[in-house]
Amino acid sequence: MDRHALILATLADMYPDARCALNFRNPFELLIATMLAAQATDKSVNRVTPALFAKAPTPEAMLLLTQEELEDLIKSIGLYRNKARNILAACRTLVEKHGGQIPSYREGLEELPGVGRKTANVVLAEAFQEPAIAVDTHVFRVSNRLGLAQAKDVVKTEQELMNNIPRNLWAKAHHWLIFHGRQVCHARKPACADCRLAERCREHTGLKLETGEETE
Repeated sequence: MDRHALILATLADMYPDARCALNFRNPFELLIATMLAAQATDKSVNRVTPALFAKAPTPEAMLLLTQEELEDLIKSIGLYRNKARNILAACRTLVEKHGGQIPSYREGLEELPGVGRKTANVVLAEAFQEPAIAVDTHVFRVSNRLGLAQAKDVVKTEQELMNNIPRNLWAKAHHWLIFHGRQVCHARKPACADCRLAERCREHTGLKLETGEETE
């Protein structure tokens, strides 16, 4: 078993129940929850979405809310004004171009206001079971520390992860890396003493990159 496979097998054993932490019942709820989760915690999103979706369970219903009404429902979340504006604009596009349905393909998702590649990947993987890896701060940090990627930005990190992880494991690996980042491999004070992957971590051991370059 090669190094990447050993890391993935260890993560799978450590986090067998890893899954999306956002609460949702359908693709629309997942899309809105993921938009709200940008620069916010999943817990904070899960606190506001029950009331939000009770009042606006569809794009059409969401458009019946004014900007101020929507802001009031999500005001405990960071950047709530900008998010409210994007959510209403995205719902307008969904109604006008997609009959109120959530596109199941990347181009259709990324044309929605406020939806970037990461959000599109989450929706594709979780709502439509399409192979995708969403690179958030945890995935970026952990994958580069462990050597599953050797990139300085999220786009290149995603490309390298897609090359280094079997396609059928993309969505699962996304969650394994997030769980590891939240529970062990913290940004400022990683719990290396408690990490089963410490000996395989480039940052912890000072292992060299395949290019011969020292890790930072």
